[in-house]
Amino acid sequence: MPLSTSRRLALLTSASLALLAGCGSSSDSADAAAKSAPDRVTVVASTNVYGDIVQRIGGDRVDVTSLISDPDQDPHSYEADPQNQLALSKAKVVVENGGGYDDFVDRMLKSGHNDSAEVINAVEVSGRTAPKDGELNEHVWYDFPTVARVADRISAALAEADPGDAAAFEKNAAAFKAKLGPLEAKEARIKKEHGGEGVAITEPVPLYMTEASGLVDRTPPAFSEAIEEGDDVSPRILQENLALFSGKQVKALVYNEQTSGPQTEKTEAAAKAAGIPVVPVTETLPKGKDYLGWMTANVDALASALAK
Repeated sequence: MPLSTSRRLALLTSASLALLAGCGSSSDSADAAAKSAPDRVTVVASTNVYGDIVQRIGGDRVDVTSLISDPDQDPHSYEADPQNQLALSKAKVVVENGGGYDDFVDRMLKSGHNDSAEVINAVEVSGRTAPKDGELNEHVWYDFPTVARVADRISAALAEADPGDAAAFEKNAAAFKAKLGPLEAKEARIKKEHGGEGVAITEPVPLYMTEASGLVDRTPPAFSEAIEEGDDVSPRILQENLALFSGKQVKALVYNEQTSGPQTEKTEAAAKAAGIPVVPVTETLPKGKDYLGWMTANVDALASALAK
């Protein structure tokens, strides 16, 4: 039997009210869930190297901002911007490298008046100091024992900011450190097979890795220091450096891809002309890589180059 007009209107009205009630219920539930979810710990890392390590330890309980994440960006010449300043002003935990590498972080923290953030300085955590006859090598993320200590400090800082998840942070840090073990074992294997052999570098970036592998840096110090500082290399020093390859004094060139220029390009060309393997490294994470995968690839590439 056909429904009357009044009956159809009544049914439509009831359905509309039910739909509105359903929508309201769903929205209310979402709001309630959002309000019941605890706040994440806001963390700012100077580079995506430390940002990734924080993410491994903090998981979904952290909100991480990495100030330098472009693999084509030279961290030595990085210029911070207002967005960086805003992120630092809200951070509960800050992870910086230190050692003069990322001084802009400390300057911005002071100008942003964020005195409450827990600041983790990797160089200070490392305990490394400058040698009497040289400068501090600040690239401590290539030093796996230091990275393990930094992981512990990150775990402790996150636990202080979020005590309820302290056990999870500690567990994640332990899992992360356990995966550093195979990297140190790879270095020990290189040392056993190639200890005492010479290598060349363009900058001090990989030296902690090569030293742990028992390799000797034969690069003229004046060359690598000038390249790191962005200075020109004298013709005499350049020729001394190039002679490492023509004279077969080194087994590999470890080349920083992020700061190439005419003099480092000549160095790379000389190595290739002499049939000496080139091992490219970077200062920040390549796209699509995490810290452990990146460092595994670096150590494996070094081992492979030396075996040729």
